[in-house]
Amino acid sequence: MRVRRVAALVAVAALCVGCTPGAKSDDEVAGTAGARTAGDPYYPTSGNGGYNASNYVVAITYDPTSHHLDGDTTITAKASQALSEFSLDLSGLDVRTVTVDGRAAQQQRDGGKLVITPAQGVADGSTFTVEVQYDGVPTPVKSPKIGAEGWQISTSGGAFAAGEPQSASTWYPVNDTPTDKASFHLAAKVPDGWSVISNGLPGRNESKDGWTTFRWDEPDPIASYLTTVGVDHWTIANDKLADGTPVVSAFAPGTDDKKALEARLPEILDFLSSKFGKYPQDAAGGIFIADKIGYSLETQTRPIFAQWTNLSTVVHENAHQWWGDSVSVRQWKDVCLNECMASYAQWLWSEAKEGVNLDAQYRLLAQKGQQVFGGKLYDMGAGNEFTAVYTKGPMALHALRRAIGDDPFFQVLRTWPALHRDGNATWPEFESYVEKVSGKDLKGFFDAWFRGVTQPADQYLWPGGLKP
Repeated sequence: MRVRRVAALVAVAALCVGCTPGAKSDDEVAGTAGARTAGDPYYPTSGNGGYNASNYVVAITYDPTSHHLDGDTTITAKASQALSEFSLDLSGLDVRTVTVDGRAAQQQRDGGKLVITPAQGVADGSTFTVEVQYDGVPTPVKSPKIGAEGWQISTSGGAFAAGEPQSASTWYPVNDTPTDKASFHLAAKVPDGWSVISNGLPGRNESKDGWTTFRWDEPDPIASYLTTVGVDHWTIANDKLADGTPVVSAFAPGTDDKKALEARLPEILDFLSSKFGKYPQDAAGGIFIADKIGYSLETQTRPIFAQWTNLSTVVHENAHQWWGDSVSVRQWKDVCLNECMASYAQWLWSEAKEGVNLDAQYRLLAQKGQQVFGGKLYDMGAGNEFTAVYTKGPMALHALRRAIGDDPFFQVLRTWPALHRDGNATWPEFESYVEKVSGKDLKGFFDAWFRGVTQPADQYLWPGGLKP
């Protein structure tokens, strides 16, 4: 995410060949309730425990005139304990029916939780499916830092879903935590004349009785907040990267001026691949909305760009396809892995493409003193995740580059995403990896820059000839 001014449905998706059915008799499975949290102290009400999702098949019907949504979501998951009940995140919307392995289940609401009690317990280690049918008028949740998150009505009369860390649970039931990544398949039915954009690869569309169903498939694991859907009168642009990866971009009415930016996407991804290794996604593109929301967002394979987006923003959000999307945070205190890296990608772009002297840029920023150095970059505290990472973050990485030298620094940037592809990681793990590759003890450096809230001592502030 870059905060402004901080510059298919598939029929066999739920089929599990050779796996043990999840439902067992009550005599066989006593079970206990799964946790109603993923355990992240920054967002203690988000996510759920007792299982791991592997696949979402989301079918929605949406009427832009009434804003009404009908949904039918099927989730495939594996129990990590014997379950007598478990929960999903779902904000608003009315649940009509819930089944577990095809059998009707009891359900109740507890705040933003959908609590499900299956007819029979779910055995530890077994794979099971949950189908939830629901409807209503989706509404966003409010963030004090960045405003509305989740399902939002666009200025054109359509709708889109975007937000970090909350978004997905406003339009489908989900284990809403980045640690439970799963494949994602969407079938979205809208009135003829409207169209739908989402993550991954486009599927086969069907029209009948004045409605058209659009299908999108993201087979790679994806964190829930990185899933998206956009309903609008889109203009679609298609292209390919040099390796054949499809590029599909969508422009809302009033965003024709962004087409020149999007045309540079192959160049941008080629440049980022030279720094971070092979592009890790199965598709690329962008979703350009005409709305002046306070952020653009790295929705996987196809970032959402606000009306104010510029070239640097496009670089930032696409850097996230490595840092934040392919490799996601373990907890939100690790968000520097996402935002510091994507912000430094902007520096690298300006160095390579615009001839900017990064050492000089660094020195100018360092002169601002406590105005720059006041925020923590690791474990910064709930509500502070999207602050210092955009200014102090790239400075800290440039100082790290000078402290260990270009060769080990860029070796880290190329190899880390591949080592953790499609998974999760922590900032301390990254620190250990940098020390391993560089052969240096960097504890003092990392403590000063990433855990400290004052100007680092000169030995860490001016490494490798940075001192003016």
